[in-house]
Amino acid sequence: VSYNVKITGDGLRSNENRLPLIVDTLLTEKPDSFGLQEADKAWVDSIAAELSDYAYIAKYRDDGISEGESSPIFYLKDKYELVDSGFFWLSQTPDVPSLGWDAACNRITSYAILKDKTTGFTYAHFNTHLDHVGRIAQINGAKMIQEKAASFGGVPVVCTGDFNVFQDSDCYNTMVSGNMKDARKLAPDSDECYTFHGFRPEEIHERIDFVFVDEATVKPAKFRVINKMIDGEYYSDHFAAYADIDLV
Repeated sequence: VSYNVKITGDGLRSNENRLPLIVDTLLTEKPDSFGLQEADKAWVDSIAAELSDYAYIAKYRDDGISEGESSPIFYLKDKYELVDSGFFWLSQTPDVPSLGWDAACNRITSYAILKDKTTGFTYAHFNTHLDHVGRIAQINGAKMIQEKAASFGGVPVVCTGDFNVFQDSDCYNTMVSGNMKDARKLAPDSDECYTFHGFRPEEIHERIDFVFVDEATVKPAKFRVINKMIDGEYYSDHFAAYADIDLV
């Protein structure tokens, strides 16, 4: 699952009011692993407290410790062993908190290598949130993710994220130029729903959240945008997206 939870909100759309809706969505879908975007430490702590079946990894983009947003990855802790994990900033200095190219904000990518404790199957889950302004930063960020994924030497890779770009943009085309492909397009059972609505679906219909997979080792069976309301309210200004996948 890829899930932009929106970092803040007011009134009925405050984080406090939306937390139960977000938790309800995750408990209903019960993904093996999921990536959040716009998740500051308060969001991560709150969601972790409600989802006791999951462990997670997170670093925060402004100082690498606790300040700013993160792109955390949560995984079912009884099912998976965390074999390895890491973080890199989408910039010319990826090992330290930093601003890349023409980006408006620091941007960070997380990855977790997860091994099924029963079957031994292992996969790498990447999660990211690309910049909303810098076109060069978006393209170079996609390249960095591709290069890191390729360095794992054939381990199946899934990448979730809010990419802040449309299908067929330069960034999107960069992302799918190698082994990584769009699960929405690969899955035989799929949909065409938008993922970002800004709480105004009558005006905004944008597909900017994606699940990319290594087409050689990951076979998406089903892709869906979770385009529902809960008790008449949206849980975020994005819909969550999920892919059911088979590892080969």
